[in-house]
Amino acid sequence: MTQSPAHASYDVIIVGGAMYGSSIAWFLSDHPDFDGSVLVVERDPTYEWTSTSHTNSCMRQQFSAPINIKISQFAADFVKNFRAYMGGDVRVPDLALQSYGYMYLADNPAFVAELVAGQKIQAAHGAGTRHMSADDILAAYPFYNMDDIIAGNHNLIDEGYFDGNTLFDWWKRSARERGTEYIHNTVVSMTKAGGVVQSVTLASGEVIACGHVVNASGPRAVLTSRMAGIEIPVEPRKRYTFIFSAEQPLDRDLPLTIDPSGVHMRTEGSYYLAGCPPDDDGPVDYDDFVADHSIWEEKVWPVLAHRVPAFERIKLMNSWVGHYAYNSFDQNAIIGAHPAVGNFIFANGFSGHGFQQSPAMGRGIAELIATGRYQTLDLSPFGVDRIIAGEKFVEKAVI
Repeated sequence: MTQSPAHASYDVIIVGGAMYGSSIAWFLSDHPDFDGSVLVVERDPTYEWTSTSHTNSCMRQQFSAPINIKISQFAADFVKNFRAYMGGDVRVPDLALQSYGYMYLADNPAFVAELVAGQKIQAAHGAGTRHMSADDILAAYPFYNMDDIIAGNHNLIDEGYFDGNTLFDWWKRSARERGTEYIHNTVVSMTKAGGVVQSVTLASGEVIACGHVVNASGPRAVLTSRMAGIEIPVEPRKRYTFIFSAEQPLDRDLPLTIDPSGVHMRTEGSYYLAGCPPDDDGPVDYDDFVADHSIWEEKVWPVLAHRVPAFERIKLMNSWVGHYAYNSFDQNAIIGAHPAVGNFIFANGFSGHGFQQSPAMGRGIAELIATGRYQTLDLSPFGVDRIIAGEKFVEKAVI
């Protein structure tokens, strides 16, 4: 049952209340220069089919672009000091960052050269990435089959995975307690005049005036932007996750291993997690979460058994399909205001990086709305201007 908003006008209307809508709402509530009203409109308050509900909550600093490294470094600090960032609220739990690290495995000289270059950039910006020979990797993790691997990169400092859903839950809860209004409804159109969005119309019929409107619509981002007459290259793409047990568990933690095949795997408590895109990786319908069960048998399991021979005897425990909000232009975020529609703010196209980037991106968008500029990290390289100009943001470490 849809809900009507309490007021006819808000300083900020956020379209989408999952991870990004709630991150932005919370950081606005925490910004000393913002005391305005915020409405979050969420079409599915159960969040069942959102990217947030299907996340693997991973975090890495192994990027090639320095700004992406800095974004993840802030995320790691935020997670490790979660209660302090949340104002010291004793109800807020401590969050653990499981720093098993990403292990990128290279099977050809070109990728080895890319890993070497990436390690130098990451080290220059304070990341703990090590470039390792095949022998180095085998000495640290003797369970791998390294016959076809030349080298790899690994980082055990502030890189791994965390409890992203607790982060999301507390942002949403705290934002509400501080006055943010959440409603179950859908934005169906926008009225624009003089280069600004003046109002949004809800499915229940209300026309609500706005100072800013934030597109935090996940894979549905282009449907929201089109209401303001803006086209962006964001589409839903399927990503598969599998949870499995091993008859003979490994004697140490399995890093989040990026196999050259594109399959990734990691420790997941007493189980293991694996994931991959489908081979036919194109856009899908917004409501298409139908799984191709052959992917496990024909693609994932053979890779697991090849890379970790102990995984020849495993049992699939659970699996699901989620959607990436995939930026088909350059697989990086689209953040900030539109140059011709100045009060329309993007928080879109994270292409699988969304959870780890949500603290820095939410903070940055709140700064932009509250003060008119980015104050801590300059997020302008992610602006929509590059899309309009056809100039890609180059990030080589995209999974």
